[in-house]
Amino acid sequence: MLCDLTDLYIKQRELDEEIARKHNVTYESTRNKRTLSLLVELGEFANSTRTFKYWSNKGPESKERVLDEFADGLHFLLSLGIDQGFIVNTIEVEDDETNLTDNLLRTYELTSIFYLDKTLNNYLILAISYLRSLFKLGYSWEEARDAYYKKLQENHNRQENNY
Repeated sequence: MLCDLTDLYIKQRELDEEIARKHNVTYESTRNKRTLSLLVELGEFANSTRTFKYWSNKGPESKERVLDEFADGLHFLLSLGIDQGFIVNTIEVEDDETNLTDNLLRTYELTSIFYLDKTLNNYLILAISYLRSLFKLGYSWEEARDAYYKKLQENHNRQENNY
């Protein structure tokens, strides 16, 4: 599946700049916090899918909630890329043999690898793994992009209202 991230990077940079002005922060001063935020949001996304809850018969949360949690993490993934100058306009994501749980664990690992070694290759592998998680649920790139824009508007509103 081909994911066109061009406009998302532009919109994310605008949000990042708004936050930087309002809170007097920089990419450098928030780098570790954004990395931790990605890990936290990845956990919230995983929780919404309930993929690891072998002790429960309940299914995933609503599609809207899962997409919302995914969009939260996508904001931080894009922001980390912008910070390092890794603007990847399109990414081709292919499915693999892993299940969702294993893919999420791999994405955690790849986030930690990127934290320790911020290379373009490590960023690309992380981004592919993160996006693959959503596709393993059967969601499309269009649904993910729409969820990102919805969350983007919410994040701008939060900044306007001193969130």
